[in-house]
Amino acid sequence: MHKLNLPEYSFRTKIENGKQFIFDSIRKKFVVLTPEEWVRQNFIRYLKDEKKYPETLMAVEKQIKVNGKQRRFDLLIYSRNGQPYLIVEFKAPNVKISQDAFDQVVRYNMALRVEKVIVSNGLQHFACQIDYIKNSFVYLPEIPEFS
Repeated sequence: MHKLNLPEYSFRTKIENGKQFIFDSIRKKFVVLTPEEWVRQNFIRYLKDEKKYPETLMAVEKQIKVNGKQRRFDLLIYSRNGQPYLIVEFKAPNVKISQDAFDQVVRYNMALRVEKVIVSNGLQHFACQIDYIKNSFVYLPEIPEFS
């Protein structure tokens, strides 16, 4: 898989019917190893190991309703009081992070109202803090630690 701009981690993988799978510790199952999944699994490990986000507060690929339509977010992290806190949108390493990626995560956020948003393709990572009172956001200089 593609070398990412994250620390290197080891993962449980397997090959079945010619397809490679990686074990997702959040979903507790093997999933097809796509380039986007490679970014997701590495970024989850980064959040757990380096930024101290508890795995028990993470949800992967859950459905939510946005404007009456079913959508699926990549990663949502809850606060300790059970409220949505941070949403992450992942792209494959060969996908340039564009305004469309931010628009997608902002649409999801209309239903969730998280404090922080991250978009990553494994090579570039963008984090924002949302201010609902001022109806604005600011880019953060780095991925925030769990607090």
